[in-house]
Amino acid sequence: MPPLPDRGHDDHHDTYRIELAYGNLQFRPLRIPDPVPEGSLILREAGLHPPDDFSLFAILQTGDFENVRSNETFDLRGRGVGRFVAFRSDRDFRFVVRDARITWGKPEIAGADLYALAAPGADEAVFLDVPGGTDRLIEPDETFDLTAPGVERFVVARKPPTEIEIIVNARPHTVIGFRVTFEQIVRLAFPGSAPAANVVFTMTYQRAASEPHAGSLTAGGAVDVKNGSRFNVTRTVQS
Repeated sequence: MPPLPDRGHDDHHDTYRIELAYGNLQFRPLRIPDPVPEGSLILREAGLHPPDDFSLFAILQTGDFENVRSNETFDLRGRGVGRFVAFRSDRDFRFVVRDARITWGKPEIAGADLYALAAPGADEAVFLDVPGGTDRLIEPDETFDLTAPGVERFVVARKPPTEIEIIVNARPHTVIGFRVTFEQIVRLAFPGSAPAANVVFTMTYQRAASEPHAGSLTAGGAVDVKNGSRFNVTRTVQS
């Protein structure tokens, strides 16, 4: 989760700014008139009534979720813009994302919320840790069941290789990863063709994942692909 801003106090209005999400991690801004509010005040200011029907958690700078009961106070001073998550639930589900201890008030969680909690890098993904087995990849667009056995920890690791089906000279081929090179496509189009000074290959493509989505590729070049990307390669022998 990205770091929070340094200050949450608004001197002009004499209020404290927080961010609150309800049932997910879609935060909205909220102003609190008390620097040390009870949980019930935060819930009421968010329009969640009656407060006793809801659970409220503060997200600490460590990423841990801290339960804030209705009659308990939470000091907003010096914490930056505090983030809170509320749920309407009578059951909590506890698990760890990286090293942060999470308490979730719903039996399922969106993959996108797990990714927001884990903050993986561009070449990383979120996995359910399966001790003694194969860790299970979590997709951002899936909904994950927290009631399933063995749901205790989510980790971040490098994304697994991705198989992409492309079309080269009207024939389907499977490649690993999202980027292909000119030389790689030539080998698919003309397998076993030995390099020769008098042989020239020309290549055009359509439906690429990268921009431009159509064009020509020359030696040493590369393009990002997706399922259905098409290549046409011509071999010319010069005399």
